[in-house]
Amino acid sequence: MNNWLLVCVLLITMGFAYQFGLARSKSVAAGGPGRMHSRPGYYGLLVALWCGVPALAVFMLWSAFEPNIIRASVMEYLPAEVVSADGSQLNVALRRIENIASGFGVSDQPAEYELRAAERMSAVQQTGRLSMYGLMAVLGVAGLVLTLRRITPNLRARNQVESVVKALLVACSAIAVFTTVGIVLSMIGEATKFFSFVSPLDFFFGTVWNPRFSTVGTGDQGQFGLIPLLWGTIMVSIVAMLIAVPVGLMTAIYMAEYAPGWLRSMAKPVIEVLAGIPTIVYGFFALVTVGPFFHGLGQMIGIDIRATSALTAGVVMGIMIIPFVSSLSDDIITQVPKAMRDGSLGLGATKSETIRNVVLPAALPGIVGAFLLAASRAIGETMIVVLAAGNSPVLHANPFEAVSTVTVTIVNQLTGDTDFASPQSLVAFALGLTLFVITLGLNVVALYIVRKYREQYE
Repeated sequence: MNNWLLVCVLLITMGFAYQFGLARSKSVAAGGPGRMHSRPGYYGLLVALWCGVPALAVFMLWSAFEPNIIRASVMEYLPAEVVSADGSQLNVALRRIENIASGFGVSDQPAEYELRAAERMSAVQQTGRLSMYGLMAVLGVAGLVLTLRRITPNLRARNQVESVVKALLVACSAIAVFTTVGIVLSMIGEATKFFSFVSPLDFFFGTVWNPRFSTVGTGDQGQFGLIPLLWGTIMVSIVAMLIAVPVGLMTAIYMAEYAPGWLRSMAKPVIEVLAGIPTIVYGFFALVTVGPFFHGLGQMIGIDIRATSALTAGVVMGIMIIPFVSSLSDDIITQVPKAMRDGSLGLGATKSETIRNVVLPAALPGIVGAFLLAASRAIGETMIVVLAAGNSPVLHANPFEAVSTVTVTIVNQLTGDTDFASPQSLVAFALGLTLFVITLGLNVVALYIVRKYREQYE
């Protein structure tokens, strides 16, 4: 049985268990002298949980340990020279056996030990699956019967169900936290390997980026100066923010304070569509339209503007992040209490003065958060700068020239047939860790500003 089909059967079974629990609770409430502690739906949920959760736990445990169990059972059928081979050759041998066992076969004549190992793998898989199905059925029926018998007026079904929901929410939160921690630890581990080749001082304060793709250990690893890449990232982000912040903020002010309801209901979804356009489309638009336009405009006024430059990437990126600024700022501005507006207008202030002196200061924490979110989005953007910024890791202050950013360099260093133990590839993790620290710093600053101004208006 397919895993997805098994999950669907389990969910359907839980649905029937819910109905049984619901009917049982209603019958107990009708015939018993006491009042039920919880509503009938909680008893149905409790029965469904005890019917499905143990069976689901068995399914997840078997799915997690099945590959190791099958691998251990097959290893004894492999010759010593195959078992003692390196990891890649052993994996190839195991994949051949898996193909034979599944019926796909292999291109050449399989060896005798491969046929025996495939037969053993099929037997273990079939036995394990049947055992799992049987154990899931037993646990499901046992949970259904025992929980139905436990339904009494004094059973605190609501408390138990809410405890399960709380545990589920905690587990989801823990997954998010542990995933973030795992990503950071993996980057720190690989970055530490990189810094065993290159000095941190040379990396963080170097002004030349010239990695040479040479063999590890030759002593000629190139130069890995971060400053040109970091400055290119900042330059593109500055151009993007100069476009997105005023346009997005003015759009939010108009939509929240001046636009009629019918225009707001139509214009806001249209603006937010910009956030749903894939970044590769923006990059292509910058490469074939915006870049040549700026190049031709520069020729008309006597300025050398390259088609792929920080200006091109920044302008298109600014257009892309306008919805982040406008939508978030609009939501924050509309949340300012109407009483503050009425008080300002009652004191004789005009509408523009009310917006400037009352509404915007009150909404400033959220607006700053929107700006910093847009800045983080601009710093981490990849496809637009890959196509439109060029690839010139040279330290200069001319936005009309090509630049290279941190994200572009990560793509370049991890693309192609490279040795992932060399500093030329490991540097990508050091660059990713740098971006993470920059984003974390922006979030810390945003939190500080929000707390400072929130104390003023609460």
